[in-house]
Amino acid sequence: MTTPHTPVEDLDVLVVGAGISGIGAGRYLRTELPDKSFAILEARATSGGTWDLFRYPGIRSDSDLHTFGYEFKPWRDEQAIADAPRILAYLRETVTENGLDATIRYSHRVVSAAWSSTEARWTVDVERTDTGERLQLTAGWLFCAGGYYRYDEGFTPRFEGRERFAGPIVHPQHWPEDLDTTGKKVVVIGSGATAVTLVPALSGTAGSVTMLQRTPSYVLPVPRQDKIANLLKKWFGQERGHALTRRKNIRQQRAIWSFCQKHPKAARRLIRWVNTKQLPEGYAVDEHFNPPYDPWDQRLCAVPDGDLFRAIREGKASVVTDRIVTFDETGVQLASGRHLDADVIVTATGLNVQAFGGVSLTVDGEPVALGDRIAYKGMMLSGVPNLAYAIGYTNSSWTLKVGLLCEHFCRLLQYMDQRGYDICRPEPADPQMPTRPLLDFAAGYIQRAVPLLPRQGDRMPWLTSMDYSADVKLLRADSVVDPELHFTRAGVPAAATA
Repeated sequence: MTTPHTPVEDLDVLVVGAGISGIGAGRYLRTELPDKSFAILEARATSGGTWDLFRYPGIRSDSDLHTFGYEFKPWRDEQAIADAPRILAYLRETVTENGLDATIRYSHRVVSAAWSSTEARWTVDVERTDTGERLQLTAGWLFCAGGYYRYDEGFTPRFEGRERFAGPIVHPQHWPEDLDTTGKKVVVIGSGATAVTLVPALSGTAGSVTMLQRTPSYVLPVPRQDKIANLLKKWFGQERGHALTRRKNIRQQRAIWSFCQKHPKAARRLIRWVNTKQLPEGYAVDEHFNPPYDPWDQRLCAVPDGDLFRAIREGKASVVTDRIVTFDETGVQLASGRHLDADVIVTATGLNVQAFGGVSLTVDGEPVALGDRIAYKGMMLSGVPNLAYAIGYTNSSWTLKVGLLCEHFCRLLQYMDQRGYDICRPEPADPQMPTRPLLDFAAGYIQRAVPLLPRQGDRMPWLTSMDYSADVKLLRADSVVDPELHFTRAGVPAAATA
């Protein structure tokens, strides 16, 4: 017989994850709802999420930090496309400046959460990843801020003959601290953001670096420093300069995305022209940098100051577009008959998507199957009370949306407190409403996970917007009240309250 856990603490809000979203959520709770009790649980031993987890050479953002950073905290560094140590320092400054250090509990992994409508509470089972101890907390609200991929493993497809290769095979998500590629022949498998970051970073010391891709990606050079931003901060000061730069970059991101959506053929020609200017004369641009899909069907890869193209021009890196037949003892055999010699193989093949950190959810004893739920305003789930989550944009800076979601969440809790409500549950008025995947994005890591993720509807408030301007209106300007969001008090039937 199992002895039940004794709840050791009751909180108003439990935030899951101490990465960029969870730290942001903590700051908004601290400033907007100072009387609320909350804790941030982090499964790892340190804060920073992605920016602490990934340690591969060259790790950096692919969005500018004036929009990827927080609206409330100016980005002061001259690098707009910043490397991980600078981003991590910025996040940890945010923690300290907002008094969040004491609220973050490290090595606390949330295993499951069970909602009780009678008690209007979540009972949360937690495992200490450092000691193995199990404990329970209760909370009025869960705020899931763990992103959408697994931290414990990346995605690597099965490669025939993998076991035959004599050298190390490394996934960037688990880069060994002692891996030395100096003078080595390195093959990086992949064509996404991680691959285009690794190749120029490794090319400085490796003997040779080859980016082996099955399908090309769109790659665009961007300046590492935003000269206009630096001037605006010089002229107007950090606060005002940050606000002006943020506004400029939001519009710029939207303009580029809209142009690609409305004029894909023109966008393709423009990107090809830019690539041609960056690459050696006579280079096979169409073979290696001309994807079969339209721009922004998948995320564009940004390379700061064109570092990938520079490495190719200088003969330090190369690109091969082909299919892998098998690994062998000395490298990779390709479908074309070519063999790539390698001392080290890096599988920059993507992520494994995992919603809500893999937490098992139940509502009044019934398991919650995420694939059967519909996203409400891109932040809650149909039929699941008092649960919010943070998933940012896929077509611009992630954090732009997270900030708006946190604001709306705090306003929602204020509204409930003012009217004495304990429970808030979204329910679609039309049970037959057509649905589609939550993230309309063609990237492989998203497509592999579609059945495991919630869905979105075909109308507001069940659409998951990827438009910052629309979300400013929906999440910042509009009321938190909606006919399809139902409020009640603990122990009172939903129909009895308005």
